[in-house]
Amino acid sequence: MAGKAISWAPDRMEKALGLLALIMLACIVTAVLRGSADWSKLPAVVWFHLATICLPLALTPVLMWSPRGTVRHRTLGYVWVASMAATAIDSFWIRSGDGRLGPIHILSTVTLLLLVLLLVKARRHQVSGHRTTARGLVIGSLLIAGFFTFPFNRLLGRWLLG
Repeated sequence: MAGKAISWAPDRMEKALGLLALIMLACIVTAVLRGSADWSKLPAVVWFHLATICLPLALTPVLMWSPRGTVRHRTLGYVWVASMAATAIDSFWIRSGDGRLGPIHILSTVTLLLLVLLLVKARRHQVSGHRTTARGLVIGSLLIAGFFTFPFNRLLGRWLLG
């Protein structure tokens, strides 16, 4: 008895996640442009963090909306993973005012673990598991974590909404 074939075409959720990633990217770019008066006050690690997160936000719709299993998808996927890993790792040098790690750093650790799982699933051609892990990373590590950079008087929130 053969299992159900897995479609490689983007479904509604992947179309929505790609669109939400573009909206998040637009919010970040708008916030950064509006915050130009404060640019010189930011440490390099924050600039690095912003740069490394913008790349996967831009690549998410490309990866989710384009054909899968291609050399292009694989190559861009490795770039996406490397940029996500860099973002998660550099977050450990961005700390609260008292110098301590915060709850967001738990997400950074989980992100690093899930990136390994994403690669393992892809290398083993476990399409369903790879797809589920990719969706989870986009939802949790890009969109939910990204959303929480805007409220609570945080930098991007002040720049965008202030």
